[in-house]
Amino acid sequence: MKISRDTLIGDALKLNPNAAQILMRHGMGCLGCPSSQMETLAQAAEIHGIDLEKLLEELNK
Repeated sequence: MKISRDTLIGDALKLNPNAAQILMRHGMGCLGCPSSQMETLAQAAEIHGIDLEKLLEELNK
């Protein structure tokens, strides 16, 4: 399954075993917070000022 802008952070963590490292490297350090279970990657990228396209590209490699 491909990770998209609408994928929840919690689901991305389940889909890609390296997702936590990738997300933290891009500036998302709060992966364990309750919001991460209900927030999409697009929402989190906007809040954290992260380039969503670069993030998705790396998550889907």
